[in-house]
Amino acid sequence: MIYTCTLNPAIDLFIETDHLKPEVVNRTNSYDIQPNGKGVNVSFILKHLGVDNTAWGVGGGFTSNFIEESLQKKGIATDFTHIDGISRINVFTRVVDTDTEYKEVNNGPEVSEDKVTEFLQKVAKLTNDDSLVVSGSFSKGIPANIIVKISEMAEKQGFKLIIDTSYPEVVDAIGHQPFLIKPNDEELLSWFDQPSTEDIDVLVKYSKELLKKGAQNILLSLGAKGALFVNEDYVLFGNAPKIKVVNTACSGDTMLGTFLAGLEQKMSLEDNLQRSIAAASSTAASAGLTDFKDVDKLMQQITIKQLEG
Repeated sequence: MIYTCTLNPAIDLFIETDHLKPEVVNRTNSYDIQPNGKGVNVSFILKHLGVDNTAWGVGGGFTSNFIEESLQKKGIATDFTHIDGISRINVFTRVVDTDTEYKEVNNGPEVSEDKVTEFLQKVAKLTNDDSLVVSGSFSKGIPANIIVKISEMAEKQGFKLIIDTSYPEVVDAIGHQPFLIKPNDEELLSWFDQPSTEDIDVLVKYSKELLKKGAQNILLSLGAKGALFVNEDYVLFGNAPKIKVVNTACSGDTMLGTFLAGLEQKMSLEDNLQRSIAAASSTAASAGLTDFKDVDKLMQQITIKQLEG
C-alpha cells in the first residue's frame, strides 16, 4: 500500500480579482476552496490515475474535517492523527490587471510531543510491502529531524520512503537510502550551499552527490525548464511545454504523484517522466489539480533526452 503523509495540511482559498488596492473593498471575480497539503495532493493524483492509497495527516478542527471528507469522497482512505487546534488556511490571489499572483501561506497549529509519538507508531507498522510519501512542511512542534527518524525506520523495516520536503535535515536522512527524493532546483542547491543556477550539468552534478550519500532515485523539478530524473543508471531530462501559468502551488505534487503512479503501472522511465512533466504543467495552467484532459496534448511538446552522466 502507498501511504501519503501530510504533516501540515491546509485548506487553500484561491481568489481572482481585477485589482488589489489598499484600504478599499476589492470585489472578487471568483473563488475556489480546495483541500491541500503536498501529500494530500499526491493522494488525489494517485487515485485519479487508478492507484489506491491511504492518506495520513496531522490536523485538527473543521479544516482537517473538510480535508479528510474531501479525500474520502474521492474513495481515498484516511487515517489522520487528530490534534487540538485548527489546521491552516492559505490564500492565493490572482490579480488580473497586473497579471500577478500573491501567495499567503500560514503556519500550522502546534502539535504536542504525544501526538508526534502517536504518528510515529503508525509508521512503525509499515512493512516492505508499503511505500510512504512524506511531503511538505511540518506543523509547529514536529521537529524537522523527524525525517531522519522516519528514514531510519524505513531502512530497518524495509518500506520505500519518498521525500518531498525542503528541510536541510533531508541530507542527513539520505544516508538511510530512501527510495526517491523530489527536490526542486533551488532546494537541491541550498543543501550544498550553492548559488542559484540554470546550468543542467551543475544540477546533475549535485543530484549525483545525493546518490553518493545514499538516495536511490532523484526526481528534480525545474519549474518552467522541465525536470530531471537521475539514478545510478539514467540521467534523463525533459523540457516543459509552453503554457499560461495560472497557479504554481500544486504542480510539484502533481509531478510526484504522476511519477509514482507510473512506477506502479510499470511505465518506462522515459514515458513516465514525459507524462509527469505534462501533468505538472497542466496543473500549473489550472486553478487546481489537473483533470488530465490536456495531458496527452502537452506531452507532444515534451522531449525526453538521455544525458551523459
